[in-house]
Amino acid sequence: MTDSGYGSWATRQALRNGARIAFIDGVGGATTTYAQFEARTNQLAAALTLRGVQRGDRVALLLLNSPQMMEIYFAVAKLGAIAVPVNFRLHPSEVAYVLEDSGASFLFHSTAFTELADAATDQNTRIRGTVTVPTVRERAGAGGGDYEAFLSGGSPDRVENHVSHDDVCVLMYTSGTTGRPKGAMLTHGNFFHNAVNAMGFDSGIGRTDITVSAAPLFHIGALGVHTLPFLFVGGTVLIMEAFAPDLWLDAVEQHGVTKAFLVPAMWAAVAQSESISTRDLSTLRSAISGGAPCPITVIHALRGYGMEFTEGFGMTETSPNAACLQPEDVVDHAGSIGRPVQFMDFRILDEEGHEVPGGEVGELCVRGPNVFVGYWGKPAETAQALRGGWFHTGDLARVDDEGFYTLVDRKKDMVITGGENVYPIEVEQVMYQHPEVREVAVIGVPDDKWGERVMAVVVRTEGSTVDAEDLRLWTRSRIAHFKAPSEVRFSDELPRTATGKLLKRELRKTVGGTDDAVSR
Repeated sequence: MTDSGYGSWATRQALRNGARIAFIDGVGGATTTYAQFEARTNQLAAALTLRGVQRGDRVALLLLNSPQMMEIYFAVAKLGAIAVPVNFRLHPSEVAYVLEDSGASFLFHSTAFTELADAATDQNTRIRGTVTVPTVRERAGAGGGDYEAFLSGGSPDRVENHVSHDDVCVLMYTSGTTGRPKGAMLTHGNFFHNAVNAMGFDSGIGRTDITVSAAPLFHIGALGVHTLPFLFVGGTVLIMEAFAPDLWLDAVEQHGVTKAFLVPAMWAAVAQSESISTRDLSTLRSAISGGAPCPITVIHALRGYGMEFTEGFGMTETSPNAACLQPEDVVDHAGSIGRPVQFMDFRILDEEGHEVPGGEVGELCVRGPNVFVGYWGKPAETAQALRGGWFHTGDLARVDDEGFYTLVDRKKDMVITGGENVYPIEVEQVMYQHPEVREVAVIGVPDDKWGERVMAVVVRTEGSTVDAEDLRLWTRSRIAHFKAPSEVRFSDELPRTATGKLLKRELRKTVGGTDDAVSR
């Protein structure tokens, strides 16, 4: 084959395992075999070609989780085009920025997001076509949207394009320290090596394994930790439109799920479900958590139900698997991110780029074939991040004499709340637009449910009468809700060094009870 991209995985699995189930649509939904997956992605690729989508074109996905979303990913890959998954929790202006920055020419969106899509594309003249995808309820009933009609216009025969491991296949937008998100350019080779790396987690994965994808597939975690690797080996992926702990437990019990990935807040909700003790979870051999440290109490609770518990560490830029804390180490080395995955090298460097001695703190730098190739349209940011053959993560870390790495802070001050990345400067720039905000510092503080939550500490202008709740709601109306502060506190001044540098560590200690940006 001349197609070495991840779209070819469907073709190969259709030949090897055509009758096996690739997807289950929701807890009790329809199934799609690998043979059907191959035919439908061929049809979709042909239909997109008829609408003018060519190699290198960007196709945006503003979608709820669904088998159709994965069909779009794979069809776009077969064309040598580039998928642009968009976080549907973003404000319309933020969605519009992603569409404009990526230069997307075609948009798939869920029927539930028609209003959001319309608002985001109102001034966008590059979008030449849109297709609506039905929700799971619509798919189970009389249908909805025009996805099936659009797909049926294409031929199910495979038209092979030359696609290499070096070709960019996905622009995954990640919040930027300058306040604007950046499109991380991920390649087909990144996804291939990420799938191989995923086989080294706990007892590995195989064609008879079944997983459930409930975290949003516009995120690299849900897409890359299990979903794509399972399709690489010919396993089965049950896709839930949205996460709900009892429905998730239904999925595990009814379909014999063997392995599952969730972010810590989701695992906590599962562990705290009133019905978990009555469920048959005997097939669920392993649980993987990622996106933030998982509370040790949650790990103990899940292990009590017979699951191997593994923690992974990764980033959008590493597609995402970078390190793993294996089941035998997850308690004894709690707080560590573990050791690098197979095709990954780690170094800890000082400000001058020299490797620091073991046990000392420096910036975590990584390299490997799963590392992205740069930020879309941002050569300066790319050159800053990829220096000397290493990706400079912006995380401060240390390594012990057994090779376990531990993050001690984030140079970028990122907050991870419920698995979502929030960069404080992005929120601060919005809040500075309020006429009664003189100074603002946004930080993450510990939260039992979400791991961290967003807090804003504000110095008001002289004579200001704005109250905390009004300011919080004002911010919430202008930015994605998960980024908006859950709490606003007022202060007479913000802690700074003698040279005026803001001391967020001190602020976290004062209002959050800890000076660490990363806490278990």
